[in-house]
Amino acid sequence: MSRLRFKVLTLFAVCLMALAPLGAAQAKDNFKVCWSIYAGWMPWAYADSSGILKKWADKYDISIDLVQINDYIESVNQYTSGNMDACAITNMDTLTIPAASGVDSTALIVNDYSDGNDGIILKNAKSLKDIKGRKVNLVQFSVSHYFLARALESVGMSERDIDTVNTSDADIVGIYANDDVDAVVTWNPQLQAIDAMPNSNLVYTSHEIPREILDMLVVNTDTLKANPDFGKALVGAWYEVMQLIADGDENALAAMAEAAGTDIAGYKKQLDATHLYTDPQEAADLMNSDDLLATMQRIAEFSYKHGLLGPSAPGPDFVGIETPKGVYGNTSNVMMHFDPSYTENYAKSQ
Repeated sequence: MSRLRFKVLTLFAVCLMALAPLGAAQAKDNFKVCWSIYAGWMPWAYADSSGILKKWADKYDISIDLVQINDYIESVNQYTSGNMDACAITNMDTLTIPAASGVDSTALIVNDYSDGNDGIILKNAKSLKDIKGRKVNLVQFSVSHYFLARALESVGMSERDIDTVNTSDADIVGIYANDDVDAVVTWNPQLQAIDAMPNSNLVYTSHEIPREILDMLVVNTDTLKANPDFGKALVGAWYEVMQLIADGDENALAAMAEAAGTDIAGYKKQLDATHLYTDPQEAADLMNSDDLLATMQRIAEFSYKHGLLGPSAPGPDFVGIETPKGVYGNTSNVMMHFDPSYTENYAKSQ
């Protein structure tokens, strides 16, 4: 479940706003969707390789190019820059990168929540309290950073008690092998690989904060409004694969495991730590819940504290976040929407 340092983000946002064309998106028939390796997003790889995604795109006379990008933050950059129409991203990173850069996004699909897929690993230590004074490698200012802050709170500590080291998710497994690296925060499959290394101890996981780290597919809001069939095709393809997973289809699981660089047993272990929303109605219920808006407020407060909402943000409510329960933040600057209607319509059609 996302997984830029602030100065880089700010510069990028300024450049983007200066270069962005005026006017709403237009109707079109060719789309690009980017994703990166993560247990809960491997179904996208299977949707593509199996032809399921093409089948749903053909149904609506469109084409969808699914693009794998090995570095998570780079995938988000590609979406924010306008090179992609949709992106696999976490709820926090949608708020802090696209929204803070002026990109209005709609959470079309809530794929899952991390139920142990994100974790903190320490060398030669078995308690989270042993993290005090260590340098912690993670994708800085991503959902891993939020997760770390929540973990520290649970043992009466704060970020003042550690130092963070910005590390790409593509590099974090290799870096952990170095003797001078003894604390990491990451997600699966990297988490599983590091946990298997000598002297590694998984001391805290996202199982402790259920339904907070959401993995989603977001679409540029203007693009979705101009091209609703794009949203219908993505939702249809996703939930067809979800049904295969719910049915325990070994061929589908084997393909996903291979794409994730593991075997079926290893991938099933990752899925055990992932609450996949295989039931579309359950996903829609989450988007309609009071809890979701409360979670997003907590994330907005964390993001503002770390300067991730941009230099002009006067407070955590600078960016408006809309769910069916209402809006948290500035109603004149709503940049993040949760729209359950596509998922609900799919559920009703089955």
